Amino acid sequence: MEKFTVPTRENVSENNQAIFDNLQKAVGFVPNMFAFFAHSPSALGDYLTLQNRKTSLSNKEKEVINLVVSQINGCNYCKAAHTTIGKMVGFTEEQTLEIRRANISFNPKLNALVKFAKEIVETKGEVSAETKTGFFNEGYTTENLVDVVMMVGDKIITNYLFALAKVPIDFPEPQAI
Repeated sequence: MEKFTVPTRENVSENNQAIFDNLQKAVGFVPNMFAFFAHSPSALGDYLTLQNRKTSLSNKEKEVINLVVSQINGCNYCKAAHTTIGKMVGFTEEQTLEIRRANISFNPKLNALVKFAKEIVETKGEVSAETKTGFFNEGYTTENLVDVVMMVGDKIITNYLFALAKVPIDFPEPQAI
């Protein structure tokens, strides 16, 4: 079995070196998952463009999706990263656990979102009428639906990359649920 490595700045393309420098300035380090993308000359820039696209979803809503999708897909890297980011956007530790369980007691709108995102992943998009109705009844729109699917796709990319390569986790380990 091949043992994958996380490339360092010296081992990536000039374009990726510039992205590493920008991440170092913005985040304080280059997360291993982002560094792993740099095995490809274009994947890191493409992924960051997707991740940083304009969206109708708030930062909290994005983290709800990131956490529940990562939980369903068993991505320990993304659960760790998005628990940390979730706390940065204002969730408590207990709230991140509720999100990962897809049963949010503290906010009915986010609860409809987490159930919707969870069902998208579990059913490959064949979401029940009841779950869709709950999503729209909480004030979400068709624009939001499209943005949720984009977020789910974004997270599946990193979840699958972790599953394939077991990228070393460089965030604090989240609580098990």
